[in-house]
Amino acid sequence: MQMSSNVAKRDHQSPKVGTPAWLQCEVKRYLDSGDYDSNFTGWPGDNFVDVAQKATLRLRTSLVEETHRRADGFCSQVMVPDDLHAWARNKLSPMVDGLFPADERSIILDMLARNVVFLTAENIERILKQQMWLSTAWDIANLYLASIGASVLSQDACHIVGLSEETTCYVSMSYFAETDPCADFVVHEAAHVFHNCKRTTLGLNESRRKEYLLNIHYARRETFAYACEAYSRITSMTASTTQRQEALKRHADDFLPPDERVDHGEYLDILGEAVRARNGWQHILKRCAPDKVR
Repeated sequence: MQMSSNVAKRDHQSPKVGTPAWLQCEVKRYLDSGDYDSNFTGWPGDNFVDVAQKATLRLRTSLVEETHRRADGFCSQVMVPDDLHAWARNKLSPMVDGLFPADERSIILDMLARNVVFLTAENIERILKQQMWLSTAWDIANLYLASIGASVLSQDACHIVGLSEETTCYVSMSYFAETDPCADFVVHEAAHVFHNCKRTTLGLNESRRKEYLLNIHYARRETFAYACEAYSRITSMTASTTQRQEALKRHADDFLPPDERVDHGEYLDILGEAVRARNGWQHILKRCAPDKVR
């Protein structure tokens, strides 16, 4: 009898599916966790497409409004480089030069430089509205809020400083306040683009074994990105093999990637090989390639 009473009480407290109160609960669920029903069951509309469009619009609009509400009174004191395209080209050219043949470098570098996006008060609304996936929009909102010191949507949100979506690299303004000498979020996210972007997207020839810009083992994608990030910084700060090895030792002692997907032993071994080589980029690529390619 007590069990029936509890069930009845719970049912009474839960809004009926499809009602305004239920829809508001669905909005709150998305804002609080980034979670939502991708089938949009219970949402109003004439057909599935209409339902999905209306539900997505409401969730996205609510995300924009909540992001603005939380960001009110906060701002970044750092300015984006005046010529961001030139800045990004200069930042990413060593990696592109080291990983790709000469006839492909300009095309790939231009694509990357065009798609480095720092999240600011001026562009956050536009960026959130143009995201194809609501989950990505939620991650970007948290990335932006954290960068300006505002409260994030959920304490369970991934504590990230950048993310890549297809060919675009979204980066936090906290990039310019990073104290780890071997950290470079821009290089890290650009490295992820290589295994996400198909060669045909850029008008490059593809083959059965070269569908994407680079073939990176799925389990080593974070290792590859972190290794590219650290190697980029190490080579920019040093002028000799000895100096690179010393910089790597300091990195190993102080600032290893805080990511459980990265095996620190393998990561340091890859970088150790890279800093001793003439073209360390190719050694990083080879060590992170699919086993059958290696």
